[in-house]
Amino acid sequence: MRVAVVSESFLPTVNGVTGSVCKVLDHLADNGHEAIVIAPAAGSPASYRGFPVYQVPAVAYRQFPVGIPNAQVARLLARFQPDVLHAASPFLLGAQAIAAANRLGVPSVAIFQTDVAGYARRNRLGSASKFAWRFVRWIHDGADLTLVPSSASQHDLETAGVQRIARWGRGVDLERYHPNHRARPTAQALHALLSQNGRDAVVGYVGRVAPEKGLERLAALRGMRGMQLAIVGDGPSDDSIRNQLRGMPATFLGRLSGRELADAYAAFDVFVHTGTEETFGQTLQEAHAAGLPVIAPAAGGPIDLVRHGENGYLFDPADADDFRMRVGSLVGDPALRRRMGEAGRRTVIGTSWDSVCEELMAHYRSVITRRPARAMPAKRTPAGSHA
Repeated sequence: MRVAVVSESFLPTVNGVTGSVCKVLDHLADNGHEAIVIAPAAGSPASYRGFPVYQVPAVAYRQFPVGIPNAQVARLLARFQPDVLHAASPFLLGAQAIAAANRLGVPSVAIFQTDVAGYARRNRLGSASKFAWRFVRWIHDGADLTLVPSSASQHDLETAGVQRIARWGRGVDLERYHPNHRARPTAQALHALLSQNGRDAVVGYVGRVAPEKGLERLAALRGMRGMQLAIVGDGPSDDSIRNQLRGMPATFLGRLSGRELADAYAAFDVFVHTGTEETFGQTLQEAHAAGLPVIAPAAGGPIDLVRHGENGYLFDPADADDFRMRVGSLVGDPALRRRMGEAGRRTVIGTSWDSVCEELMAHYRSVITRRPARAMPAKRTPAGSHA
């Protein structure tokens, strides 16, 4: 199969969109498929897993490159002649790619990953949010299929009038994130450092330090005994959050990846997520894979991932006392942490990236089958050719 991946974000930018795109490309490469990547110019590598990466002009917005519609997109798609277009979190660039695919008779799958409603509420956009949803509907109406990661996202899109929707979650690396890693010397050393040599429970967060992540909610834990905070990540709200948590037992570890990130999860005793705008919640899955209980708001993607009272708790995002109570109950009860952590691992055991990407391939095949047969030139340009 030949897949054209058009993504609003790609390496070196690290976020949920980039991460899932890389996993999809890994699966395509491992299974002998061909692909190209089209993404905003941001210093991306010239290729990934042998697939060429084409950069289009972009402008910076809140530290992110935003792709600008460019005639190069249509030319690249016409030259590659894909069997299917994969539009990752489509915005300006993705919308242009979907339109170009339609003109070429190429079926498209759009991956929804942005909480437009939450962004509008947080920024008090008022009537502008209606325009934003109309724009989202216009983008996704052009695609043959829109894949959503959660029931909350599906509800939002259906309310906005988007049709042809199916669920597609995200995979998790069950080997990289594993409860056994708590025994690794590097993880044990980090836990000792963060927990004051084992005296306190480590309550950890992983993700961007940005307004939509709601990290100011951590201030509700001020004065809680037996707890140390650990924050992994960086972003535009870093200085603000440091100021709000000043005087609290909080360690900022910055952005981590690979083995260091796995060690951080292994060094936590409890995982907390504070944002209400997650369409999915990949870090929650990683925490569950690592055998951690998860505390998250009863909003968005976490509703599907956290089984309240079984593998963690869902708290009322409007009630700081509820959040504090849920964290406190786990900080003070190691046996409960272990039971919920084991349940969390069982929750994700069937969601490896291989199985999730096989589901995606089935969605590709479904839109290809539904599209009327079209005449194709006898010879196609190889994926790695820049001719």
